[in-house]
Amino acid sequence: MRKLYGLAILLLPQLLHAQFDSLPNFRYNDKRGINVFETPKQWVDTADPFKIRLGAGFTQQFQALSHSNTTNDNDKAENSLYAISPGFTTAMANLIIDAQLTPGIRFNLTTYLSTRYHNEARLKEGYLQIDKLPFKGNCWNKLMKVMTIKAGYMEINYGDAHFRRSDGGQTIYNAFAENYILDAFTTEIATEVYASKNGFFAMGGISNGMNKGNVDSLVATPQDGNIHKSPALYVKGGIDKSVEDLFRMRVSGSFYHNGSSGGNSLYNGDRAGSNYYMVMEKAGPGVTYATNAFSGRLDPGFTKKVDALQLNALVKVIGFEIFATYEIARGRTATEENTREAKQLAVDWIYRFGTNGEFFIGSRYNSVKAQLAGFPEEVEINRAVMSAGYFFTKNILLKAEYVDQRYLHFPEHDYRYEGQFHGCMIQAVVGF
Repeated sequence: MRKLYGLAILLLPQLLHAQFDSLPNFRYNDKRGINVFETPKQWVDTADPFKIRLGAGFTQQFQALSHSNTTNDNDKAENSLYAISPGFTTAMANLIIDAQLTPGIRFNLTTYLSTRYHNEARLKEGYLQIDKLPFKGNCWNKLMKVMTIKAGYMEINYGDAHFRRSDGGQTIYNAFAENYILDAFTTEIATEVYASKNGFFAMGGISNGMNKGNVDSLVATPQDGNIHKSPALYVKGGIDKSVEDLFRMRVSGSFYHNGSSGGNSLYNGDRAGSNYYMVMEKAGPGVTYATNAFSGRLDPGFTKKVDALQLNALVKVIGFEIFATYEIARGRTATEENTREAKQLAVDWIYRFGTNGEFFIGSRYNSVKAQLAGFPEEVEINRAVMSAGYFFTKNILLKAEYVDQRYLHFPEHDYRYEGQFHGCMIQAVVGF
């Protein structure tokens, strides 16, 4: 044991020397990573040795939300809501390891150390990113100056909204406490190929369509006899142009298709959970923070088949920033014959000010209309948020928000009938 301690002490200087704040073609885990989408494309011409960057995201929050619904006397006991009161929630943390294995080839390994959905450590993703192929020849170099290849178990690149969301303990990119009502985020076994030049970019990807591995056979149903598992195919393209730090405009479109899945996870692939704890959740046995981990969101239930389109636009003028999302998706489960539709609109307004943009104020409007399985008419959920925050350093953020969310057109017998929640959230965040 003493020999091991001695070896660790001897290796410590080398390990510290190999620890870097940043690596080429990777996103910063702190304030500098805000409004970064696809990783920057930097050509690596030097024979740098192995490098490693250890990072983390940590979030501790205080919640002061209240909720209510309207029930008739017959449904009052069945549709009563979970009792909540102001208090701290369990801290969430991510461990992020980025490594340069050889010039132009990077590896990312991210682990959820503790989240609402899984209190124990659980892998988020592990993938290779190739910006330079280890082959000799000028043709390969020319090709890879505009191309990037990613492969592994990873957060798929559908839409731009997932780059701005909270993800377990890593919430420093998000000016608000929570993500969209319709949260298109999942980690899947995938391969993506990128091409970018002069501000224009395009991407094509293929994945297994699930947030886990799966070798089970599909089971035919009376409504759907297709037992073939199809891969998910998705594409993305757009333009991102800027004039120094004065003006930036980015417009993108993404499309995702999975024709036959054993459990598609595009809208339920998050394994961290919502930051709004237990709002609009039913009371009853077996109700816990983990089993009801997605409070305040809506899952349309497109588990067998889904086609989704997301359009995004970012406009920045000095400190003013507008980010807009329009999304439409159609899909169904294996026990349905006809597809249903879900639509989402979201707009963020943010103003960053101070010497280095360390202060910000913002607001968000988010609206979802969806046809849910077994519901006679389309339901609607609307959310309005006001937020403010301050970066003490590029790694430390304190932010607060007031949120008001309302549920419309749910059936009278549903626990969300005329439901609403509102109140304040405070988050202390560290990212490095």
